[in-house]
Amino acid sequence: MASITLKGNPINTLGTIPAKGDSAPAFSLVANDLSEATLETFAGKKKVLNIFPSVDTPTCATSIRTFNKNAAEMGNTAVLNISLDLPFAQKRFCGAEGIDHVQTLSAFRSTFLEDYSLKIVDGPLKGLCSRVIIVLGENNEVLHSEQVSEIADEPNYQNVLAALK
Repeated sequence: MASITLKGNPINTLGTIPAKGDSAPAFSLVANDLSEATLETFAGKKKVLNIFPSVDTPTCATSIRTFNKNAAEMGNTAVLNISLDLPFAQKRFCGAEGIDHVQTLSAFRSTFLEDYSLKIVDGPLKGLCSRVIIVLGENNEVLHSEQVSEIADEPNYQNVLAALK
């Protein structure tokens, strides 16, 4: 288990997220049109997996906005915002916010949280995704990974951009 905090209170996740140099586990997530999206959907591109508890929290919303703004700097890169929110909620959020340079994907009918060992296993957010950033190369090797130690904090955006260069 990995130990993180929520507003200073300890909570735990299922395990250890993929580390730099690892091969990313395959996944199947749900796009806004209810189609399946897999690693193969984004073949030949670098991928930023911005994983978080819910689009309806301030920090999560900020991370989506920030990655949407910076997406133009990320050549040949797909930015994937992943949570357990239903695709309808993700689509509503992106429409209301003018988010159009990144994609949202739902893990609601997937083993993604377990496969990437980032599921919160106790505390008030039990069952949701912990805040994690994973950068993958074109061949799905992990270039950078960060499990944000305080779930209310934003990820280190500069480290993500540096890993893509």
